[in-house]
Amino acid sequence: MINFGFHSDNSGVTFDFHLANQNDEMKILLMNIREFVFSLGEKVIEEIRPHRIVYAKSLTFRYFLDIYPRTKDLVVSVRRNRKEPAKEYIIHSSEELQNIKSQITLAYKEI
Repeated sequence: MINFGFHSDNSGVTFDFHLANQNDEMKILLMNIREFVFSLGEKVIEEIRPHRIVYAKSLTFRYFLDIYPRTKDLVVSVRRNRKEPAKEYIIHSSEELQNIKSQITLAYKEI
């Protein structure tokens, strides 16, 4: 499932919109995160917004991952449950992404 349906489908914001504004390294990171998140399970929902990409589990809007693409890095917020604040990471490289994949997986399972 790709869209939460909470925002107008006429906004014109797509995943490619975020890719177009990034250098090659950030494009690869964004695509790797997306591929990884969708591999977590069939209940992953992606919502593309003008300034960020949100991933949730099911239609009850239990989001577990926010990605804020910036020029030279990605701000990644991982949320394990509704009661705790999200943990924020600044990602510059594939190695840094590898280091938080276990946190993203855990958040998906626990949310």
